[in-house]
Amino acid sequence: MGDPKFSSRSYNTPSHPWQGDRIKEEAIIVKKYGLKNKRELWKAKTIVRDLRKQSRDLQARLRTGEEQAKKETVALLRKCARMGLLPMEGATLDDVLGLGTEIMLGRRLQTVVVSKGLATTPWQARQFIVHGHISIEDRRVTIPGYIVNRGEEESIVLTPRSPIADEMHPVRVAQQAAREAGAPREVVETRRDDYRNPKKKFVRKLDKTTVKADTGVEAPVPIELPPEEAK
Repeated sequence: MGDPKFSSRSYNTPSHPWQGDRIKEEAIIVKKYGLKNKRELWKAKTIVRDLRKQSRDLQARLRTGEEQAKKETVALLRKCARMGLLPMEGATLDDVLGLGTEIMLGRRLQTVVVSKGLATTPWQARQFIVHGHISIEDRRVTIPGYIVNRGEEESIVLTPRSPIADEMHPVRVAQQAAREAGAPREVVETRRDDYRNPKKKFVRKLDKTTVKADTGVEAPVPIELPPEEAK
């Protein structure tokens, strides 16, 4: 069982650490979905692998005519449909066997926020979620890897008390300009500056991000400076 303070690992790692083709493939997927590291990818792979394993076991049990296997099959298909991995009707165990890792990654909150147009890039979506700017059914969710159920997808909105919820926020202005022009939006510049105060013996680092649309609209995200620097 182990110590309850230290939970066991909930994902499986690759069987061999040095495989060039696998490493390249994982790097592409991590960049595509804006994942923090490959651990998040391995978690998605583990979930899909468990679903497929359960499907294979049920298929073997159904051949023997087991009644309990029929009930578990219905429960498994309902679970996959509720997660948005399969259609609500007409799915079979063979469809579960055909599930891929990217289907699971597409159900992450980080990916859904981008698909709904609430963020420009997966990295911006991750920042919005971690900073508490995204809510699901009036409940603020700060986990980018949260698996969005089919019924929750329509209720994903910007947190009402978030400054980004204001339509006049620079990020929203740039997004609206790009949306009207039908042009893709992207974060074109991200740099980090050091603000040094020799009297207090500390270094303060702030991020400056400029969001720019192809229409030429450029809006710097406001940052908060220390009182002595604001003067």
